[in-house]
Amino acid sequence: MPRCFWCNDDPLYIAYHDTEWGVPLKDPAALFELLLLEGFQAGLSWITVLKKRERYREVLFGFDPQRLARMSDEEIEQRMQDPGIIRNLLKLKAARQNAQAWLRLDDPAVLLWSFVGGAPKVNHFSERGQVPAVTPEAEAMSKALKKAGFTFVGPTICYAFMQAAGMVMDHTIDCDRYRELTA
Repeated sequence: MPRCFWCNDDPLYIAYHDTEWGVPLKDPAALFELLLLEGFQAGLSWITVLKKRERYREVLFGFDPQRLARMSDEEIEQRMQDPGIIRNLLKLKAARQNAQAWLRLDDPAVLLWSFVGGAPKVNHFSERGQVPAVTPEAEAMSKALKKAGFTFVGPTICYAFMQAAGMVMDHTIDCDRYRELTA
């Protein structure tokens, strides 16, 4: 099956590409998890986060924003000892802060999707160089999330989140998923 240029031969990466990436995601719980994971990815490869995703689900209360928002400093310090996750104190504290900010939003899914007008923006890129790292929509999302109290939500992270959540469809036209998702 022809896949996007970024998908390597790792079975976990292939499964992610073939079943999740670029599929429009409207469920608030799933969007929250993905937004946090994109923040954990900052400065690292996505495969690193994918390999640690299940452990994150275990140690971060299934990405339950209610419980995560109440995570104590002691609980964060405990997680800093866990080799199954990315042990970065700033990112762990950001997860708690982002959960608190998430809970203050009226309807997080509606807010996030508003940056693309509520429906996926379908791009028709034929080569790697055409796929942007940042767009005006991602910059606007980043600005709004930061104003709402989020952190680790820069424009590049926001665009990667938009791609992963299917807000923008960036499978290249030679990828089988492009045909499937635009059919």
